[in-house]
Amino acid sequence: MRKLRDLFRRGVTISRIAMTGGLLLALAACHNNPYPAGAERENTLYTAFNERSPRYLDPTSSYSSNETPFTYQVYEPLYGYHYLKRPYELVPKAAAAVVQPRYVDKAGKPLPDDAPADQIAESIYEIPLKRGILYAPHPAFARDEQGHYRYHRLQPGEVGDKRSPWAFGHTGTRELVADDYVYAIKRHATTRTAAPVFGIFSEYVVGLAEYGKLIREEDKKLRAGLPPTSRDKPFLDFRRWPLAGAQAIDSHTLRIRIIGKYPQWKYWMAMTFLAPVPWEADAFYAQPGMAANGLSLNTWPVGTGPYMMAEFIQDRRHVLKRNPNYRGEPYPCEGQPQDKALGFLVDCGKPTPFVDTVVFSLEKESVPQDAKFRQGYLDVPEFDQMSYGNAYKIQMEDSDRFNKEFTDKGIVIRRTVDLSSRYMGFNWLDPVVGQGDTPEQRVRNRKLRQALSIAIDWDEYNRIFPKAAGEVAQGPLPGGVFGSRHGTREGLNPVTHRWVDGLAVRRPIEDARKLLAEAGYPDGRDARTGRPLVLNYDFGAPATPEAKATLDWTSKQFARLGIQLEVRATDYNQFQDKVRRGKHQIFTWGWLADYPDAENFLFLLYGPGAKSVHDGENAANYQNPEYDRLYSRLRLMDDGPAKQAVIDQMVRILQEDAPWSWGYFPYASGAYHRWLHNGKPSIVVRDQAQYYRLDTAERTRSLAEWNRPVYWPIAVLVLAVIAMAWWAVRTFRTREAQTALPLPAGLLSKRGR
Repeated sequence: MRKLRDLFRRGVTISRIAMTGGLLLALAACHNNPYPAGAERENTLYTAFNERSPRYLDPTSSYSSNETPFTYQVYEPLYGYHYLKRPYELVPKAAAAVVQPRYVDKAGKPLPDDAPADQIAESIYEIPLKRGILYAPHPAFARDEQGHYRYHRLQPGEVGDKRSPWAFGHTGTRELVADDYVYAIKRHATTRTAAPVFGIFSEYVVGLAEYGKLIREEDKKLRAGLPPTSRDKPFLDFRRWPLAGAQAIDSHTLRIRIIGKYPQWKYWMAMTFLAPVPWEADAFYAQPGMAANGLSLNTWPVGTGPYMMAEFIQDRRHVLKRNPNYRGEPYPCEGQPQDKALGFLVDCGKPTPFVDTVVFSLEKESVPQDAKFRQGYLDVPEFDQMSYGNAYKIQMEDSDRFNKEFTDKGIVIRRTVDLSSRYMGFNWLDPVVGQGDTPEQRVRNRKLRQALSIAIDWDEYNRIFPKAAGEVAQGPLPGGVFGSRHGTREGLNPVTHRWVDGLAVRRPIEDARKLLAEAGYPDGRDARTGRPLVLNYDFGAPATPEAKATLDWTSKQFARLGIQLEVRATDYNQFQDKVRRGKHQIFTWGWLADYPDAENFLFLLYGPGAKSVHDGENAANYQNPEYDRLYSRLRLMDDGPAKQAVIDQMVRILQEDAPWSWGYFPYASGAYHRWLHNGKPSIVVRDQAQYYRLDTAERTRSLAEWNRPVYWPIAVLVLAVIAMAWWAVRTFRTREAQTALPLPAGLLSKRGR
């Protein structure tokens, strides 16, 4: 028995060694590819998202940048932006043309295009739609043999465990009609989901404010008797109640009536708030059991765009597939002067989209995400983050190894200044850095702000913090919007800079010290009391080690004038609350444009929009009656020389008053592998997926070259396993030989006794 046990143990040891060897041999065939074998050869674009899954894909609710990679590929607003042209140019999407409004007076009589704004009672847009546009396949449109909707009368329990619209057996489609846009505008009055722009739309769309009151009452009637926590709510059918400001003149002509003159309305028609919503989808998702199974427009949107949601795994993976019903809009044939040389016009006139599938995978950590991009397993790092290119460019400049890797791999880095800003603001309600209570105090405070604006060296900031860098601002308007003079001598801020040899050069610190003394603070001390000037900097994030370098730099800028800076760092929610209550003094903030118009930046300093008074976007609470008067004119003006003159006046007022230290316009930058074509970074153009084109053969070759298995460690391990096996066999044979030896004579004699 003992011998059998020994043999068994030795057999197990040898088996384990053999299994280990087999495993190591199998590892030799493994690779680091996170996708199924052969995936690189498919016409699929791979990218990532590093937050949670998008919360709202319903076009009525969606307003966050992490949602736009999906909404702008699925939905089609009336207008969009030309993919290549800068400054940005509106182009028709579902509309057949970009139209100009016609104006009428209070009596409904037509007015000329150049009529004074105070005579215009309404701006009427009549927008023709393209014919033949079809919705992506969806069960909401499926009909049976009698022509009835298959899935519009589901009873409680019929949804079962279905968690995707593709779990239903049938799909259908229909043509886009003007009533779908009417329905979409009406839906902004809903109480069923978030509607972030209802307040804005109700100011301009005729009758929408009253319509909102009506819908709230009708919704109460529908939900009478239901518990407040019920997720199943009766279908709120907006077709039942007409809206004066949105009408379908015929099946393919939409009329929108706007109160007064509001030229910026055309830009709202390029956002997904004005994407069509078919009533069938709304009715389909309102049925019992849908909400509990995550079936809604917030997860499974229904649109006419080039893509459709094919897979939605919460906080893990989302897949867009080509809409088989998409008509194939042609790729643009015009752009900026350099676009031809950059290869952006190669696909001129070809039907889009070029890519069949777009896969978004969650990457919780930046390190593995960066590694996957550099290995080629992500074609672009992320859709909605326009900072990767700048970060990689800096790494290339700082590291020869990194530069060689990116150069050898042909990774394309593109960078531009886009429609965003970063600034340091002074609270106008503050007695020291704000407006001031008396004419004398106003002059002193203005000179203090001007001195600080000179001393805060944003050129230096860009050198020290290149990942957050941009182009130094001379005023509130970045390049790319009508009226901006960014980068020209005419746009120079004479308070902070001088024009020297064709460049804007920051004024010397001596100029700032002179202004500081005139403000009553020579060498950073109050001339009347002799006490040091202490200012408070409200920072909207905890003072973590990562933030320390920025905070130290900020304190240093004030110290150049002998001013002490007290940093009051809080989390962002607390910071926002402090700003709303007007308890801040000096702060930094930024802005990302909703649309490419000067008004969308200049309204940030409009008096009636003071955040601490009216909960607007004027976080500095800046007040200047002349500026406000000019702004009221500006918002009603069309682009042209007269509007340019008004913008110039407004910018000069701001430069002199210095309610902000103007900061910088951050770069928009993208990183693209050499096999991904037509990658042009933008924070305004969001429907970029349909313009991307993949060279899958080049990707396949590159991934094979960059990710070759390293075999020698496996070979060493295999040799080690062989040696272990040889030693085990040798040991086994030696023991077997020992057991075969004759017993000693003495032992035999004892046993014989």
